[in-house]
Amino acid sequence: MKTVNDFNFNGKRVLVRVDFNVPLDKTTFAVTDNTRIKAALRTINKILSDGGSVILMSHLGRPKEGPADKYSLKHVVSQLSSLLNHDVTFVDDCMGATSACNNLNPGDVLLLENLRFYKEEEKGDADFAKKLADYGDFYVNDAFGTAHRRHASTAVVAEYFAGKRCAGFLMADEIQNAQKVLIGAKRPYTAITGGAKVSDKILIIEQLLERVDNLIIGGGMAYTFFRAMGGQTGASLCEEDRLQNALDILESAKKKGVKILLPVDSIVADSFSNEASHHVCKSDHIEAGWMGLDIGPEASQLFAETIQNSATLLWNGPMGVFEMSNFENGTRTIAQAVADATNKGAYSLIGGGDSAAAVNKFGFADRVSYVSTGGGALLEFLEGKKLPGVELLLVD
Repeated sequence: MKTVNDFNFNGKRVLVRVDFNVPLDKTTFAVTDNTRIKAALRTINKILSDGGSVILMSHLGRPKEGPADKYSLKHVVSQLSSLLNHDVTFVDDCMGATSACNNLNPGDVLLLENLRFYKEEEKGDADFAKKLADYGDFYVNDAFGTAHRRHASTAVVAEYFAGKRCAGFLMADEIQNAQKVLIGAKRPYTAITGGAKVSDKILIIEQLLERVDNLIIGGGMAYTFFRAMGGQTGASLCEEDRLQNALDILESAKKKGVKILLPVDSIVADSFSNEASHHVCKSDHIEAGWMGLDIGPEASQLFAETIQNSATLLWNGPMGVFEMSNFENGTRTIAQAVADATNKGAYSLIGGGDSAAAVNKFGFADRVSYVSTGGGALLEFLEGKKLPGVELLLVD
């Protein structure tokens, strides 16, 4: 795969798909987490240092009824300008930027309005993509987080840039790091999965069972396994229609020699609230009306020991409701263990989404090997699926 390092963009107008889908303050609309903006800076600066101009395009949120102020990328401009130490021009209509793009000078940076204000973006409309393509001389995809979608700006637009398209630094880094847990991973290899639903993780778990030595299962999804094995899980999350899937996973792991670790104890609460009454109990003996909201201290210790004795680690999904202070300790312990293992020489990949949010919250982001920006995209890549936003980049 060619990257921006393989080209000189002197005098070129470069259309760059970035992922500026960042959280905004609900009142002031100020950017509250600039991680994704900072991740794009290397690619932008490379183009500018070559003497090119940059046309940035992204989505923000999920607008359903066309343009809406709370989803406008204008709220990103000041943060982007500050991080780049460079003025950024904003065009308030991604389809009305022809004049602004034609008048760009080397060193200029222009940001288009939210692509999803047009339904044609998510439909992968060819005419919409062609209009975007007309803005630039070259196309760079640096939005790994949306690479699993065949949208106009992430996949279709690349068709108009044969020989003039490549991956940005972030895209290349994401793929390189994902491949480290797919090909030739050092052992012992431990995968940590969490989150609410088994159904969201079945495909990735099936793939992981072909590769890992240990599979840690925490979060709400663990209670579906306990229920499948005949345990009492009270009011905990449980997918009744996935009980057989859970049993099949356990059986498959046994046949493949993969050790599955489920949380032996849980912190349970009488309501979904940080102020709820809570206590520790065995995960398969939760009383009616009580729900598991975090793994317990014994589970935390056992999981941490396995993690710290691993050479390769993949973490996707929290161990509990870590957004609530009374139910964050399990996820914090896992984050600490992954950081400690990394410090001892293990390779650790944090799989985007809530796992990335957790390592950021607890201050471990710079103590692991790599934090992915792509939750769904990373999962699909690890599941062995082809990513539409990547496929054409592999052709040239």
